[in-house]
Amino acid sequence: MKLLSFAVPCYNSAAYMENCVRSLLPGGEDVEILIINDGSTDETAAIADRLAAEYPTIVRAIHKQNGGHGSAVNAGIAHATGYYFKVVDSDDWVKEEAYLEVLKTLKELTGGEQVLDMLISNFVYEKEGVSRKKVMKYKHILPVGELFTWKDIHHFYKGHYMLMHSVIFRTKLLRECGLQLPEHTFYVDNLYVYEPLMYVKNMYYLDVNFYRYYIGREDQSVNETVMIGRIDQQLKVNKLMIDFMVEHKKEILSDRKLSQYMLSYLDIITTVSSILLIKSGTEENLKKKKELWSYIKKKDWVLYKKLRYGLLGQCMNLPGKGGRKISVEGYKICRHFFQFN
Repeated sequence: MKLLSFAVPCYNSAAYMENCVRSLLPGGEDVEILIINDGSTDETAAIADRLAAEYPTIVRAIHKQNGGHGSAVNAGIAHATGYYFKVVDSDDWVKEEAYLEVLKTLKELTGGEQVLDMLISNFVYEKEGVSRKKVMKYKHILPVGELFTWKDIHHFYKGHYMLMHSVIFRTKLLRECGLQLPEHTFYVDNLYVYEPLMYVKNMYYLDVNFYRYYIGREDQSVNETVMIGRIDQQLKVNKLMIDFMVEHKKEILSDRKLSQYMLSYLDIITTVSSILLIKSGTEENLKKKKELWSYIKKKDWVLYKKLRYGLLGQCMNLPGKGGRKISVEGYKICRHFFQFN
């Protein structure tokens, strides 16, 4: 059994995927690298096959029909043989020194009396044209260098949250919790770092800058214009998160720190959905914003009250055209203050 499985979802990634895969190779025989070719039409499949032939004991090429990022992650979980599992997007990469520290830590924690469910590390925003790189750290929130549970964490501020880039899950936990990301849908990484949390008991934070998150391509899914064009997919993910929170309300509320974190993360995602709908400026999208908040209200009045009358919820729901302008400016201030992505 391998120590760590990497899933590298690839769709027409020929221009940059090899850089990603090669950054993972220093893990040697401790790791497997699953290149998930999600129905690409460029040279992605050929590159995946070449790398698999070049490193047959480390790299595996998995070819499938196009199903989107979530479908590729699902395939990675299904094929993984590693004790732990991590997703690395094909335009991102990892830093070798931190990578080796991650592997060393995982080895030390495997097979002990307490089972590690999730390892957290830092990630760096590799934003095109920006010389000073923003690092997402957690050292003032999470205990450093020791196993801990939800009760041991400090308060997560609005600008701090765990993205897919931050986490390594125990593979069996992902399977046992029944995680199944929707196909042909962007922004499912929010579900990936949300739904399993209820099942996570033991965590470990390693304060190293491991993952490098590239931001700069015009067609990238996190580009604001692209997100507005795909707003229905953002809303789909947002509603699935709401559904999960409501359906598992009893279990989540039984752990105060867990419920605080999950509520805060849902607050951020709902704010992002709302501000994109406002900024688009169309009547259709303003109706979708109203419908989103009505959806929350119908699902769970208490959840609605917490989201609607919190700082961000109030900022997103100011009345009239003037109110919407204030909402946009208020969001900019909040984003600057809380350092949103």
